[in-house]
Amino acid sequence: MTTENLAFDPKDVLDFWFPDTGFWQSSEAFGEWIFRRMQGGVDAHICENFADLTTAAAQGLLDSWAQTPRGRLALLLALDQFPRSLWRGTPGAYAQDIKANLVALEGIENGHFTALQPWERLFYVIALSHCEGPDHLARFDVIDRVTEEIIADLPPALAPLGDQLRAQHKSVRDVIERFGRHPHRNPIYGRVSTPQELAYIETGDFPHVKSKPAS
Repeated sequence: MTTENLAFDPKDVLDFWFPDTGFWQSSEAFGEWIFRRMQGGVDAHICENFADLTTAAAQGLLDSWAQTPRGRLALLLALDQFPRSLWRGTPGAYAQDIKANLVALEGIENGHFTALQPWERLFYVIALSHCEGPDHLARFDVIDRVTEEIIADLPPALAPLGDQLRAQHKSVRDVIERFGRHPHRNPIYGRVSTPQELAYIETGDFPHVKSKPAS
C-alpha cells in the first residue's frame, strides 16, 4: 500500500453509505435510502469523492480493511457497489464481483457478518446475488439462510421488509435458474444473447432495476 492510499479510511465509506439519519426507523425512510443507493442516485457523489478509493480497492490496496467487521463491510461496498456507479454501463461495473463475493462469503464464515446491523448485512446478500458464476444457484442457498437471520433481527419498523427481501431474492434466483447469468449485462459485456434472453431483455423488467422505492 502506498502512502497516498493510507489516507483512505473505511469510516468515510460507511459514514456516507449509512448516514446517521434514522432511516431504519420507518419503512418509508428505509425505502428512500436504499432506492437512492441501489438505483444510481449517488453516482455523482461516488464519482466525485470516491473514484480513487474505488480504484484502490480494485487494485487490492485496501484488502487489509477485511481484518475487522466494519472494515470488511466498507471493502465490500467499495468492491460491489461503488464500481457500479464509477464504471456504470461498462464491464468495469462488474469486474470486482468475484472478489466481493469471496469477501462476503469469508465474512459469513468468520463471524464478521453477524457483528453488523441487519441493514448493513443486506450488502453481503446483494454481493452474493450480483456475482455470476457456476456456483450462483448454490449461493442462493446461503442467501436464503442469512436473509432469514437478517429478517429475524430487523427492528419492528422494518418488519414489512422481510417479505420484500424474500420476493426479491426469489426473482433473482428465477433469472439465474432460467439463464445461468444476468442477461441484461449481455450488451455491456458484448455477449451474444439467446432468443430467450433477448425476449427477457426486451421486457426491461430486471430484479436489480426498480422504478420506485419500496414502501
